Amino acid sequence: MLTGAGGTLGNAFCQAYYRRYDIVAVCRGRVPAVPSQREWFVDPLAPQDPLPENDSRIFVIHSDLTREGEVERVVELALAKYGAVDLLVNNAAYARHTPYGTVDGDAALEEFEPHFALNVGVPLRLSTRLAQQCWLRDDLGNRARNRNIVNVSCAAGSGVRPGGQALYGASKAALDQLTRYQAAEFAAFGVRVNAVAPDAFPATVPTPQVVTAIAELDVGDMTGGVFGVGTPETATPEPAAGRHGR
Repeated sequence: MLTGAGGTLGNAFCQAYYRRYDIVAVCRGRVPAVPSQREWFVDPLAPQDPLPENDSRIFVIHSDLTREGEVERVVELALAKYGAVDLLVNNAAYARHTPYGTVDGDAALEEFEPHFALNVGVPLRLSTRLAQQCWLRDDLGNRARNRNIVNVSCAAGSGVRPGGQALYGASKAALDQLTRYQAAEFAAFGVRVNAVAPDAFPATVPTPQVVTAIAELDVGDMTGGVFGVGTPETATPEPAAGRHGR
């Protein structure tokens, strides 16, 4: 399950891995440019002929995850489709900078709740609902399928960056700490929790590098880590062998 699937990182992940994963692509607006249950590729010269690109399709769910009941609806649809979720990538994010800082009128005060609702509250609610409905009673299955969560954080969560990123950075710092706490809690039933914390992409870090870091965390065995991507503060995850998953 991938949130923010229609954004820059989500789209890149789907394009890179839609043949390898059964992806539940949660989108608020735009959808990834890959085949889905709603859209697929057609050869204009032979529209009736099947294309191999359509053999694997993502499952698109449109949702504003900050609205009441939407997380529960998305989890219900994903479990109805696939029966279980092996990987949750919390990628959806809200980012509004206040260039003149937190004292620029009421701008920062008004932006507090949107930042924390999507950047912290939605990952918390999604992971909690998946655990309650899928993972808590399947300890052996969780370990066998190497089930895990990857939260997409940011380098702004561990250092002060220019441009009025106080609220965004604070929400990502909270997500980093949520990652560590849930890793400790979810270990009891065999689910790993990590985060990637890239520098700005694609401006500073190539988006494919962030995509690869997510996939490496999925197939690895690490938990409780916040891994920098394109930053000197922390190392990226070590590569590991692939596996098929949902």
